[in-house]
Amino acid sequence: MKSRTLQALALGAAVSVLAGCASTSAPVVANTPGCLDDVAVNRLLGDYNARRPAANLPENLTMVDANCTRSKLQQRLAGQAGRLAGYKAGLTNPAVQKRFNTTEPVWGALYTNMLLNSGATVDAAFGARPLYEADLLVRVKSAAINNAKTPAEVLAQVDQIIPFIELPDLVVETPAKVNGAALSALNVGARLGVRGAPLMVPQDAVGQARVLNELRDMNVHLVDAADAPLGGGKGSDVLGHPLNAVVWLAQALKAEGLSLRPGQVVSLGSFSALLPPKAGQKVTAHYDGVTGLQPVTVSFR
Repeated sequence: MKSRTLQALALGAAVSVLAGCASTSAPVVANTPGCLDDVAVNRLLGDYNARRPAANLPENLTMVDANCTRSKLQQRLAGQAGRLAGYKAGLTNPAVQKRFNTTEPVWGALYTNMLLNSGATVDAAFGARPLYEADLLVRVKSAAINNAKTPAEVLAQVDQIIPFIELPDLVVETPAKVNGAALSALNVGARLGVRGAPLMVPQDAVGQARVLNELRDMNVHLVDAADAPLGGGKGSDVLGHPLNAVVWLAQALKAEGLSLRPGQVVSLGSFSALLPPKAGQKVTAHYDGVTGLQPVTVSFR
């Protein structure tokens, strides 16, 4: 997840620029003692689809249990939410990690029907525990990104930077009790997201060096329809540099036998607090300091 709050649901159509592969993104994971069984996962999916709070997962869930449960949930989401569009890195902001009582990021999968266009209007109650936050996507250009160790190496292997307001859903009855493992098992609350106009990454070394610095130093802020501030943060709030989220994610996927593929997108994490949407509200995310990166907007009904 990201930098200080969460919320969202409603399925939309994806465009070719964000198309991923047909894989479910879920590795085959053997059941472990604390892994939710098929009945429990089906119940969780039913609550997710009905936008009603689900029972909290066990607080002693291990990361092995969480990975097993997440795999089962992702396999079911892939059957209803479209093709795999990419991944989201969550808890990439230290402030959000503290909120979920963990010191490590987590990851989830994004599917094409979760991705809406800027200007979309969605229900304020788009999920059981809907939230919104300022985020950012990058699109993978080359499989070489899986070996990237620095933000510069990541940028060399992406071709687009895409403004993004994520609309996550904490899903459960008592979100305050959700820890890092439970969040991972819940596919990091992936529900919806609104993306704006892509910014093409420069191909020359000078241009890439400029973009690297701009992403690190940018000021991201959310405003309402009257331009009143709703929150925000700096690029460096996400692991020191937002592209470090991709470095972490590539390694986390590799550990589970997965990898990033050309055409997939990666959600980098929160640059703002997680905030609850309100009916009649219009929210816009701005990325001050990144040359050419346009705002993205979502409205709630």
